Amino acid sequence: MVNDNNIEKLQAIIDQSSHIVFFGGAGVSTESGIPDFRSADGIYLKEYQYPPEQVVSHSFFMQRPEAFYDFYKKQMMHLEAKPNAAHQKLAELEQAGKLSAVITQNIDGLHQIAGSKNVLELHGSIHRNYCMKCHCFYDGRYVKKSEGIPRCKCGGMIKPDVVLYEEGLDQSIIQKAVQEIAAADTLIIGGTSLVVYPAAGFVDYFRGKNLVVINKSDTAKDVRADLLIKAPIGEVLGKIR
Repeated sequence: MVNDNNIEKLQAIIDQSSHIVFFGGAGVSTESGIPDFRSADGIYLKEYQYPPEQVVSHSFFMQRPEAFYDFYKKQMMHLEAKPNAAHQKLAELEQAGKLSAVITQNIDGLHQIAGSKNVLELHGSIHRNYCMKCHCFYDGRYVKKSEGIPRCKCGGMIKPDVVLYEEGLDQSIIQKAVQEIAAADTLIIGGTSLVVYPAAGFVDYFRGKNLVVINKSDTAKDVRADLLIKAPIGEVLGKIR
């Protein structure tokens, strides 16, 4: 149950802000039916033929692409998912001129589906896929429907535009994310435990007035938060006017 007093405090912060940045993780999409990674029902705590952390690595993708795609299509491609109240409210705040950017660790594309325009995807997207040979583009539906390893019309293997373990983040996205956070008057962190680096370290660039943390479990930034709300983020943002 969300504390009404906390909702009032969050509403006041949003009303007084003109340059909000949202930094979110897997918990933003759990209310859309997409499992997260580290909670009790998370992907990393289930048993598979190979450890999930190993499967979503660059070396595993190159060495065992069929096993990679078997896991990836079933566990990480949720094309049927719909935006929840959190995605929708963030899009509304952007349209109202309150929110300047969404920085997300998610790869599901739900922020864009909800209508957000300035979305910085730190870990890529399931909706973008490219042939490793000729660089031809393929959407998520093509990859999901393909049998085994998705192939390009040229015969090359298709790779999803997601950041796997052992791969670096896009430097231009990093730069934009840091710039947005540094310029924000309010930073809302939601649905992330802030344990995945380097992305979690970006929030240290915030020098604004209000740091808001909305997450069901503890995070590394709880003690710094001006407002801490331990509840599902869709439930919280769904109460904002």
